[in-house]
Amino acid sequence: MSKTDLTQGSIKQAIRNLAIPSSIGFLFNTLFNVVDTYFAGQLNVAALAGLTISFPLFLIMIALAAGIGTGSTAIAAIALGKKDTTDYLRISKNAIFISLALAILLVGIAPFVIPSLLSIAGATGDTYEAALSYMNVIIYGGLFQILNFTFNGLLSAQGDSKPFRNFLIIGFFLNIFLDPLFIFGWFGLPALGTAGVAWATVVVQALGTVYLAYAWMKSALFNSKVFKEVKLNRDTSGLLIKQGVPVALNNATISIGIFIIQFFIYRFGNDETLAGYGAAIRIEQVFLIPTIGLNIATIAIVGQNFGAMLVDRIEATIKQTLKYAMILLSIGLLVIWPFAPFLVGIFNSDPNVIAEGTLYLRIEGLALFSYSFIGIGTATLQAIKKPYYALMIGVLRQLSPLLVFFLLGEVFQFGIQGVWWGIVLINYTTVIFVWWIVSSLLKRLKRNTIETKEYHHAT
Repeated sequence: MSKTDLTQGSIKQAIRNLAIPSSIGFLFNTLFNVVDTYFAGQLNVAALAGLTISFPLFLIMIALAAGIGTGSTAIAAIALGKKDTTDYLRISKNAIFISLALAILLVGIAPFVIPSLLSIAGATGDTYEAALSYMNVIIYGGLFQILNFTFNGLLSAQGDSKPFRNFLIIGFFLNIFLDPLFIFGWFGLPALGTAGVAWATVVVQALGTVYLAYAWMKSALFNSKVFKEVKLNRDTSGLLIKQGVPVALNNATISIGIFIIQFFIYRFGNDETLAGYGAAIRIEQVFLIPTIGLNIATIAIVGQNFGAMLVDRIEATIKQTLKYAMILLSIGLLVIWPFAPFLVGIFNSDPNVIAEGTLYLRIEGLALFSYSFIGIGTATLQAIKKPYYALMIGVLRQLSPLLVFFLLGEVFQFGIQGVWWGIVLINYTTVIFVWWIVSSLLKRLKRNTIETKEYHHAT
């Protein structure tokens, strides 16, 4: 079996080959953000709250990058499942072009909308100033962020997630040095505060673009002659946009959901509540890292086998990734529950911040499994070229909190606990909906595959 062929051989091994490097990489990516949060917390509560309230805006940028990257993985994997390397390189050229165009557009319009969005989110005073100084810089890293996800998507479609892992590990260690260098002004540099957090990220992402582009051009399927010959064309770009935009919008709905959460945090809490939530979600993200690796493995393996019309291998991949997720998240829950106060206290010593973050973690720990089931389900929908279902699910999931949080927090007077329990309720309701859709589509796909094979056998 070729290293890039995921339609043959052991499914367990293919999952491990993709998920483990991806998970290790995203662990360090999350730790990268943890380092940012830690140093912001050392400045003051306003800096930590400012970084937290900026997170949905930063997530929109990530959503756009991940949309193009994930769309590239799915479409490129299907081409490789059909053993069409020329089409793979055509898809690659069009994906890189779209990424550049999107990044330039993002950098151009963002400065005009960021201040208003921060105000809508509820930021005021020192929290607003800290958030604005961070976002005014971080937006310029969008160019590199989008390209990095695209190159990773093209490599992941081949079954190779190691270069992205390497970049994220190296980036983490660089960030440990660059954050205090820019934040506190080491070696005679000006102290930039929260803007320094952003400058550290921009530098790391730029270096990552150089490395990932090099890794992709050295990959097994890259052919410089064919890459130069293939053209940018409307059909291929349209296919990538059709696949990537719903994914990006689905990811962006998470930002809407976080905006809604932050609105209700200020309704039922204060800056300490927001700061505690900001520290707690970083911790939560660390324990959800394995599920990100499993999502990437699902898209690549299911995508190639969808291209080859091997439905049994698709179903086997889904079952195995869900099994791995259950085991890993069970371990995570056993750590989160008893050690929540200590974990939150790493970021800020304020007892109110620790209490608020601990409350969130102990309730939301129960939702860990739901994130994995939703992630693997939507990854499957993307891999079988049904991204609009994932978008529909994302919109319903992220808008429903308006009603649920109001009912639990305001009408039933559970306050901030109503918000946290509302997230658990919404997530598990979404799990049921996602897997009803996935199961229905897989049954239809299996039926169509059988009918196609019977037709070809008869003729």
